[in-house]
Amino acid sequence: MNRPYIICHMMQSVDGRVACDMVDKISGDEYYDALDSLDCPSRVEGKRSYQIHYCGFEEFKPIQPGGVGEMRWHVANKAKGYDISVDTKGVLLWDATDNTDRLCIVSEQASSEYLDYLTGKGISYIAVGKDSVDLPKAMAILYEEFGVERLAVVGGGKINGAFLAAGLIDELSAMIAPGIDGRIGQPALFDGISDCEDYMPVTLSFKSVQAMPNGVIWARYGVEK
Repeated sequence: MNRPYIICHMMQSVDGRVACDMVDKISGDEYYDALDSLDCPSRVEGKRSYQIHYCGFEEFKPIQPGGVGEMRWHVANKAKGYDISVDTKGVLLWDATDNTDRLCIVSEQASSEYLDYLTGKGISYIAVGKDSVDLPKAMAILYEEFGVERLAVVGGGKINGAFLAAGLIDELSAMIAPGIDGRIGQPALFDGISDCEDYMPVTLSFKSVQAMPNGVIWARYGVEK
């Protein structure tokens, strides 16, 4: 199955926490400079990240509840790169600003009304997966129908974990800032993968490491399949 080359790019504390309000205090612009250098014009985040940073927590409420129940996609605009959200039930609300580069991935639980709402906003979408987003199929559609060849996953631990569990991450770009979080319950670089008795960690192959002047370390790894 053809799909984009996918890099997970994150800034974390030494103890592996990725809460933005914390890492912003122990790092500078290194994260964004490194992200730009990865040549991934399309970037994906989960619903929670979009609610916190862009959309707020008010949700779309369809008049007639019920999912669309079939795979659909809509190319509102062809772009060099897309800002992509993964939003299983289709609840994120978008303002009236330019949505040329916006693309929403939802499951087939999203309502027809929500897909019409996205169309009216000039937003592209992919609806795939009966009970949750089928990430492998979504990535294939992203490649074949939208022309996305390289993609950066820049969300929180849950969306990173979902891509990892689906075997979709080709490379890890991990920036380690010189600080320790240490708080209970803070999000980790990868999270949400179900435990089992014979669970084996995902192994990595070293690619490169670079030390920044302010103590940030940038390490890149290939993800073993």
